[in-house]
Amino acid sequence: MNAATSDVILQRMMALHPKIIDLTLDRVWRLLAALGNPQDDLPPVIHIAGTNGKGSTLAMIRAGIEGAGLTAHAYTSPHLARFHERIRVAGQLIDEPALTAVLDECYRTNGSDPITYFEITTCAALLVFARADADFTLLEVGLGGRLDATNVLPKPRLTVITPISIDHEQYLGDTLGKIAFEKAGILKRGVPCVVAPQPEEAMDVIEDVASRLAAPLLVHGQHWHVTEERGRLVFQDETGLRDLPLPNLLGPHQIVNAGTALAALRHLQLGDAAYEAAVKRADWPARMQRLTGGPLAQAAPQAELWLDGGHNPAAGLALATVLDGLPQRPTRLICGMLNSKDIGGYLGPLATHVQSLTAVPIPGEENSLTAQETAEAARAAGMQADTADTVTDALRAIVAAEPRSRVLICGSLYLAGAVLRENG
Repeated sequence: MNAATSDVILQRMMALHPKIIDLTLDRVWRLLAALGNPQDDLPPVIHIAGTNGKGSTLAMIRAGIEGAGLTAHAYTSPHLARFHERIRVAGQLIDEPALTAVLDECYRTNGSDPITYFEITTCAALLVFARADADFTLLEVGLGGRLDATNVLPKPRLTVITPISIDHEQYLGDTLGKIAFEKAGILKRGVPCVVAPQPEEAMDVIEDVASRLAAPLLVHGQHWHVTEERGRLVFQDETGLRDLPLPNLLGPHQIVNAGTALAALRHLQLGDAAYEAAVKRADWPARMQRLTGGPLAQAAPQAELWLDGGHNPAAGLALATVLDGLPQRPTRLICGMLNSKDIGGYLGPLATHVQSLTAVPIPGEENSLTAQETAEAARAAGMQADTADTVTDALRAIVAAEPRSRVLICGSLYLAGAVLRENG
């Protein structure tokens, strides 16, 4: 057994289907049946969909569950540095021998039948979770919800829909209503759903789907409220009010994510220790993550170095709000994005908050925009823009001209993953 074993199997899995994304559940049902239907034997499931904040909300719910002295499996995507990050078994990242064994079992059981990479690895995660004890299972939707590979649960304990915005239009539709319909596909008959703040068009669709399924909704602004008051987070629902510290995950948008997580934890009646831990102990890399060590930080010892993986217009707006709340300091972006994203919509809100952008390609990603394409989009958004071959080259050029800059590496989770791998 060696560290490359799981990587080899994952590479083989990539060849089982000609498309990376092909939304249908038929292939997943087939493989799950061959594996003994592990989705029927999971610890109570909390299923999370949405456009923005899914990962942060899941991280806070997991921190809350663990703060209550309980354990949770967790499945998230994509990973940043290593695939193992996607699968947490009773709170611990899956180890290499266990990952290799379950991937090999799924690969052998599937044979040569077509199945996407995400579908077969989701089946592997469900199989691991069904075989291990935990108090809860947290599942993050990969894309959409209705036809996502995670949407195979007969009756989850709770569903959660985080804020919905325009993203992945080529798969989910070109209006908020169409996208909301796909996200609301995780609702199940009679199963409560916590709903974060939504645009009216999206909320109308969620309410319609919930009504047809008799799924009780716990809606922000109706059943629960969350605000920041005097440097504290104040959460209120029908059972009372909680005065808590601000989330340790940075940014005003994390107030909403914390409120969504607290609404879920309150519904589960996990107690004060859970609520406190949710806001104080959550860990979610590449969401305004401060880089203070490693080669990149060493290359810019006087700079303030940040990493963020947000990549759609809503994420750009949230990031601009975060920057607006930080102490004034010259701010430079190092940005790389995929060609499937709305780069203009992402960069637009950031234009007035930064002095410049250095565009880079995303290493190893064939769907990366070229540095020149990203730079042209930045100029169109009103930014001063340049290009570099790598993040390291960009950082060195920035600090050579202005050693004490605030430098934010941003634009893609794939770029963030490359940075974390490079930075050790």
